[in-house]
This record gives sequence, C-alpha cells and structure tokens, in this order.
Amino acid sequence: MVSATKDTVLDGFDRKILDRLQHDANLSVTQLAEDIGLSKSACWRRIQALEDKGIITARVTLLDQHKLGLNLTVFTAIRTLQHTKKWYDNFSSVVTAMPNVMEVHRMSGEIDYLMRSVVPDMRSYDAMYLDMIKNTELSDVSSSFSMETIKYSTALPLEYLD
Repeated sequence: MVSATKDTVLDGFDRKILDRLQHDANLSVTQLAEDIGLSKSACWRRIQALEDKGIITARVTLLDQHKLGLNLTVFTAIRTLQHTKKWYDNFSSVVTAMPNVMEVHRMSGEIDYLMRSVVPDMRSYDAMYLDMIKNTELSDVSSSFSMETIKYSTALPLEYLD
C-alpha cells in the first residue's frame, strides 16, 4: 500500500479504479470490476469510499472546445497591488462568475494570478477583459494566446503512487 496523503491510503485496486475512471467515467461498475479483477460489490464499495474521502470529486463529460466554436484559449497573467482579503474575495467572486474562465491559479513569483479562459474569438476575449477590469482593480494584465495545444489531459498522474 502507498500513502497519497497522511489521511488517505490507496492500494493497487484503488489506483486501478481511479486510473480507469479518469479515462472513462461511463464504465459500469460491472465492467470496471471485471477489468480490475474485483467482485462488483467490492468495486462499488471502493468507489463509494473514494467518493466519501473526496478523492473522486465529480464525474463529468469532456467537450471539444473547437467543435463548439470556442477557438481561442487565453492565458492571462495578472498582477495586483492589493493583497487584502476584501480584494481577494471580490476578485475570486468576479472570475468564478465568468463562465469562460476555466482555471485561476494564485501564483508565487512575479505574477499574482494565472488564468486560463476559452472564448470564440478576440472580440469575445476583449469583452471578457473589459468586464473583468470593470469589476476588479488590477495592476497589470498580460495575455497570451495559444496557437496550438500539444498536450491536454484531465487525468492526474498516478504513477507516483507506485
């Protein structure tokens, strides 16, 4: 057995369940149990335990952004001169309410926040940008536009659990 955190211990079956579900959340418990060599009831109990522990947080369907006309991926580096709870709460509220903002990370170093968003085109990004600066005070905003996605994955690496 290996420890994922101090409070969570995962064995080989748990890791196999997580690996398979990360790649296909539509697998039936019967198929998953068969694939990893467990009984259906044991597999179901393990999935429930992984959900109860908060390791499995959701089961979603991934969509192709380009087939939906969301052709522009934007990475935005944000700096602020304010580091107060009030500013942070407002900023968090603004960016989490924006449906085209996919990720926001608080960073160490020169950049305070890094944001990834998807929009149909430059005009849509400009509208998003104007909305953001209207609703929160920012010191510096610098955006870069993805020309090509070489790798994209939502599956977390489980190899370190070996």
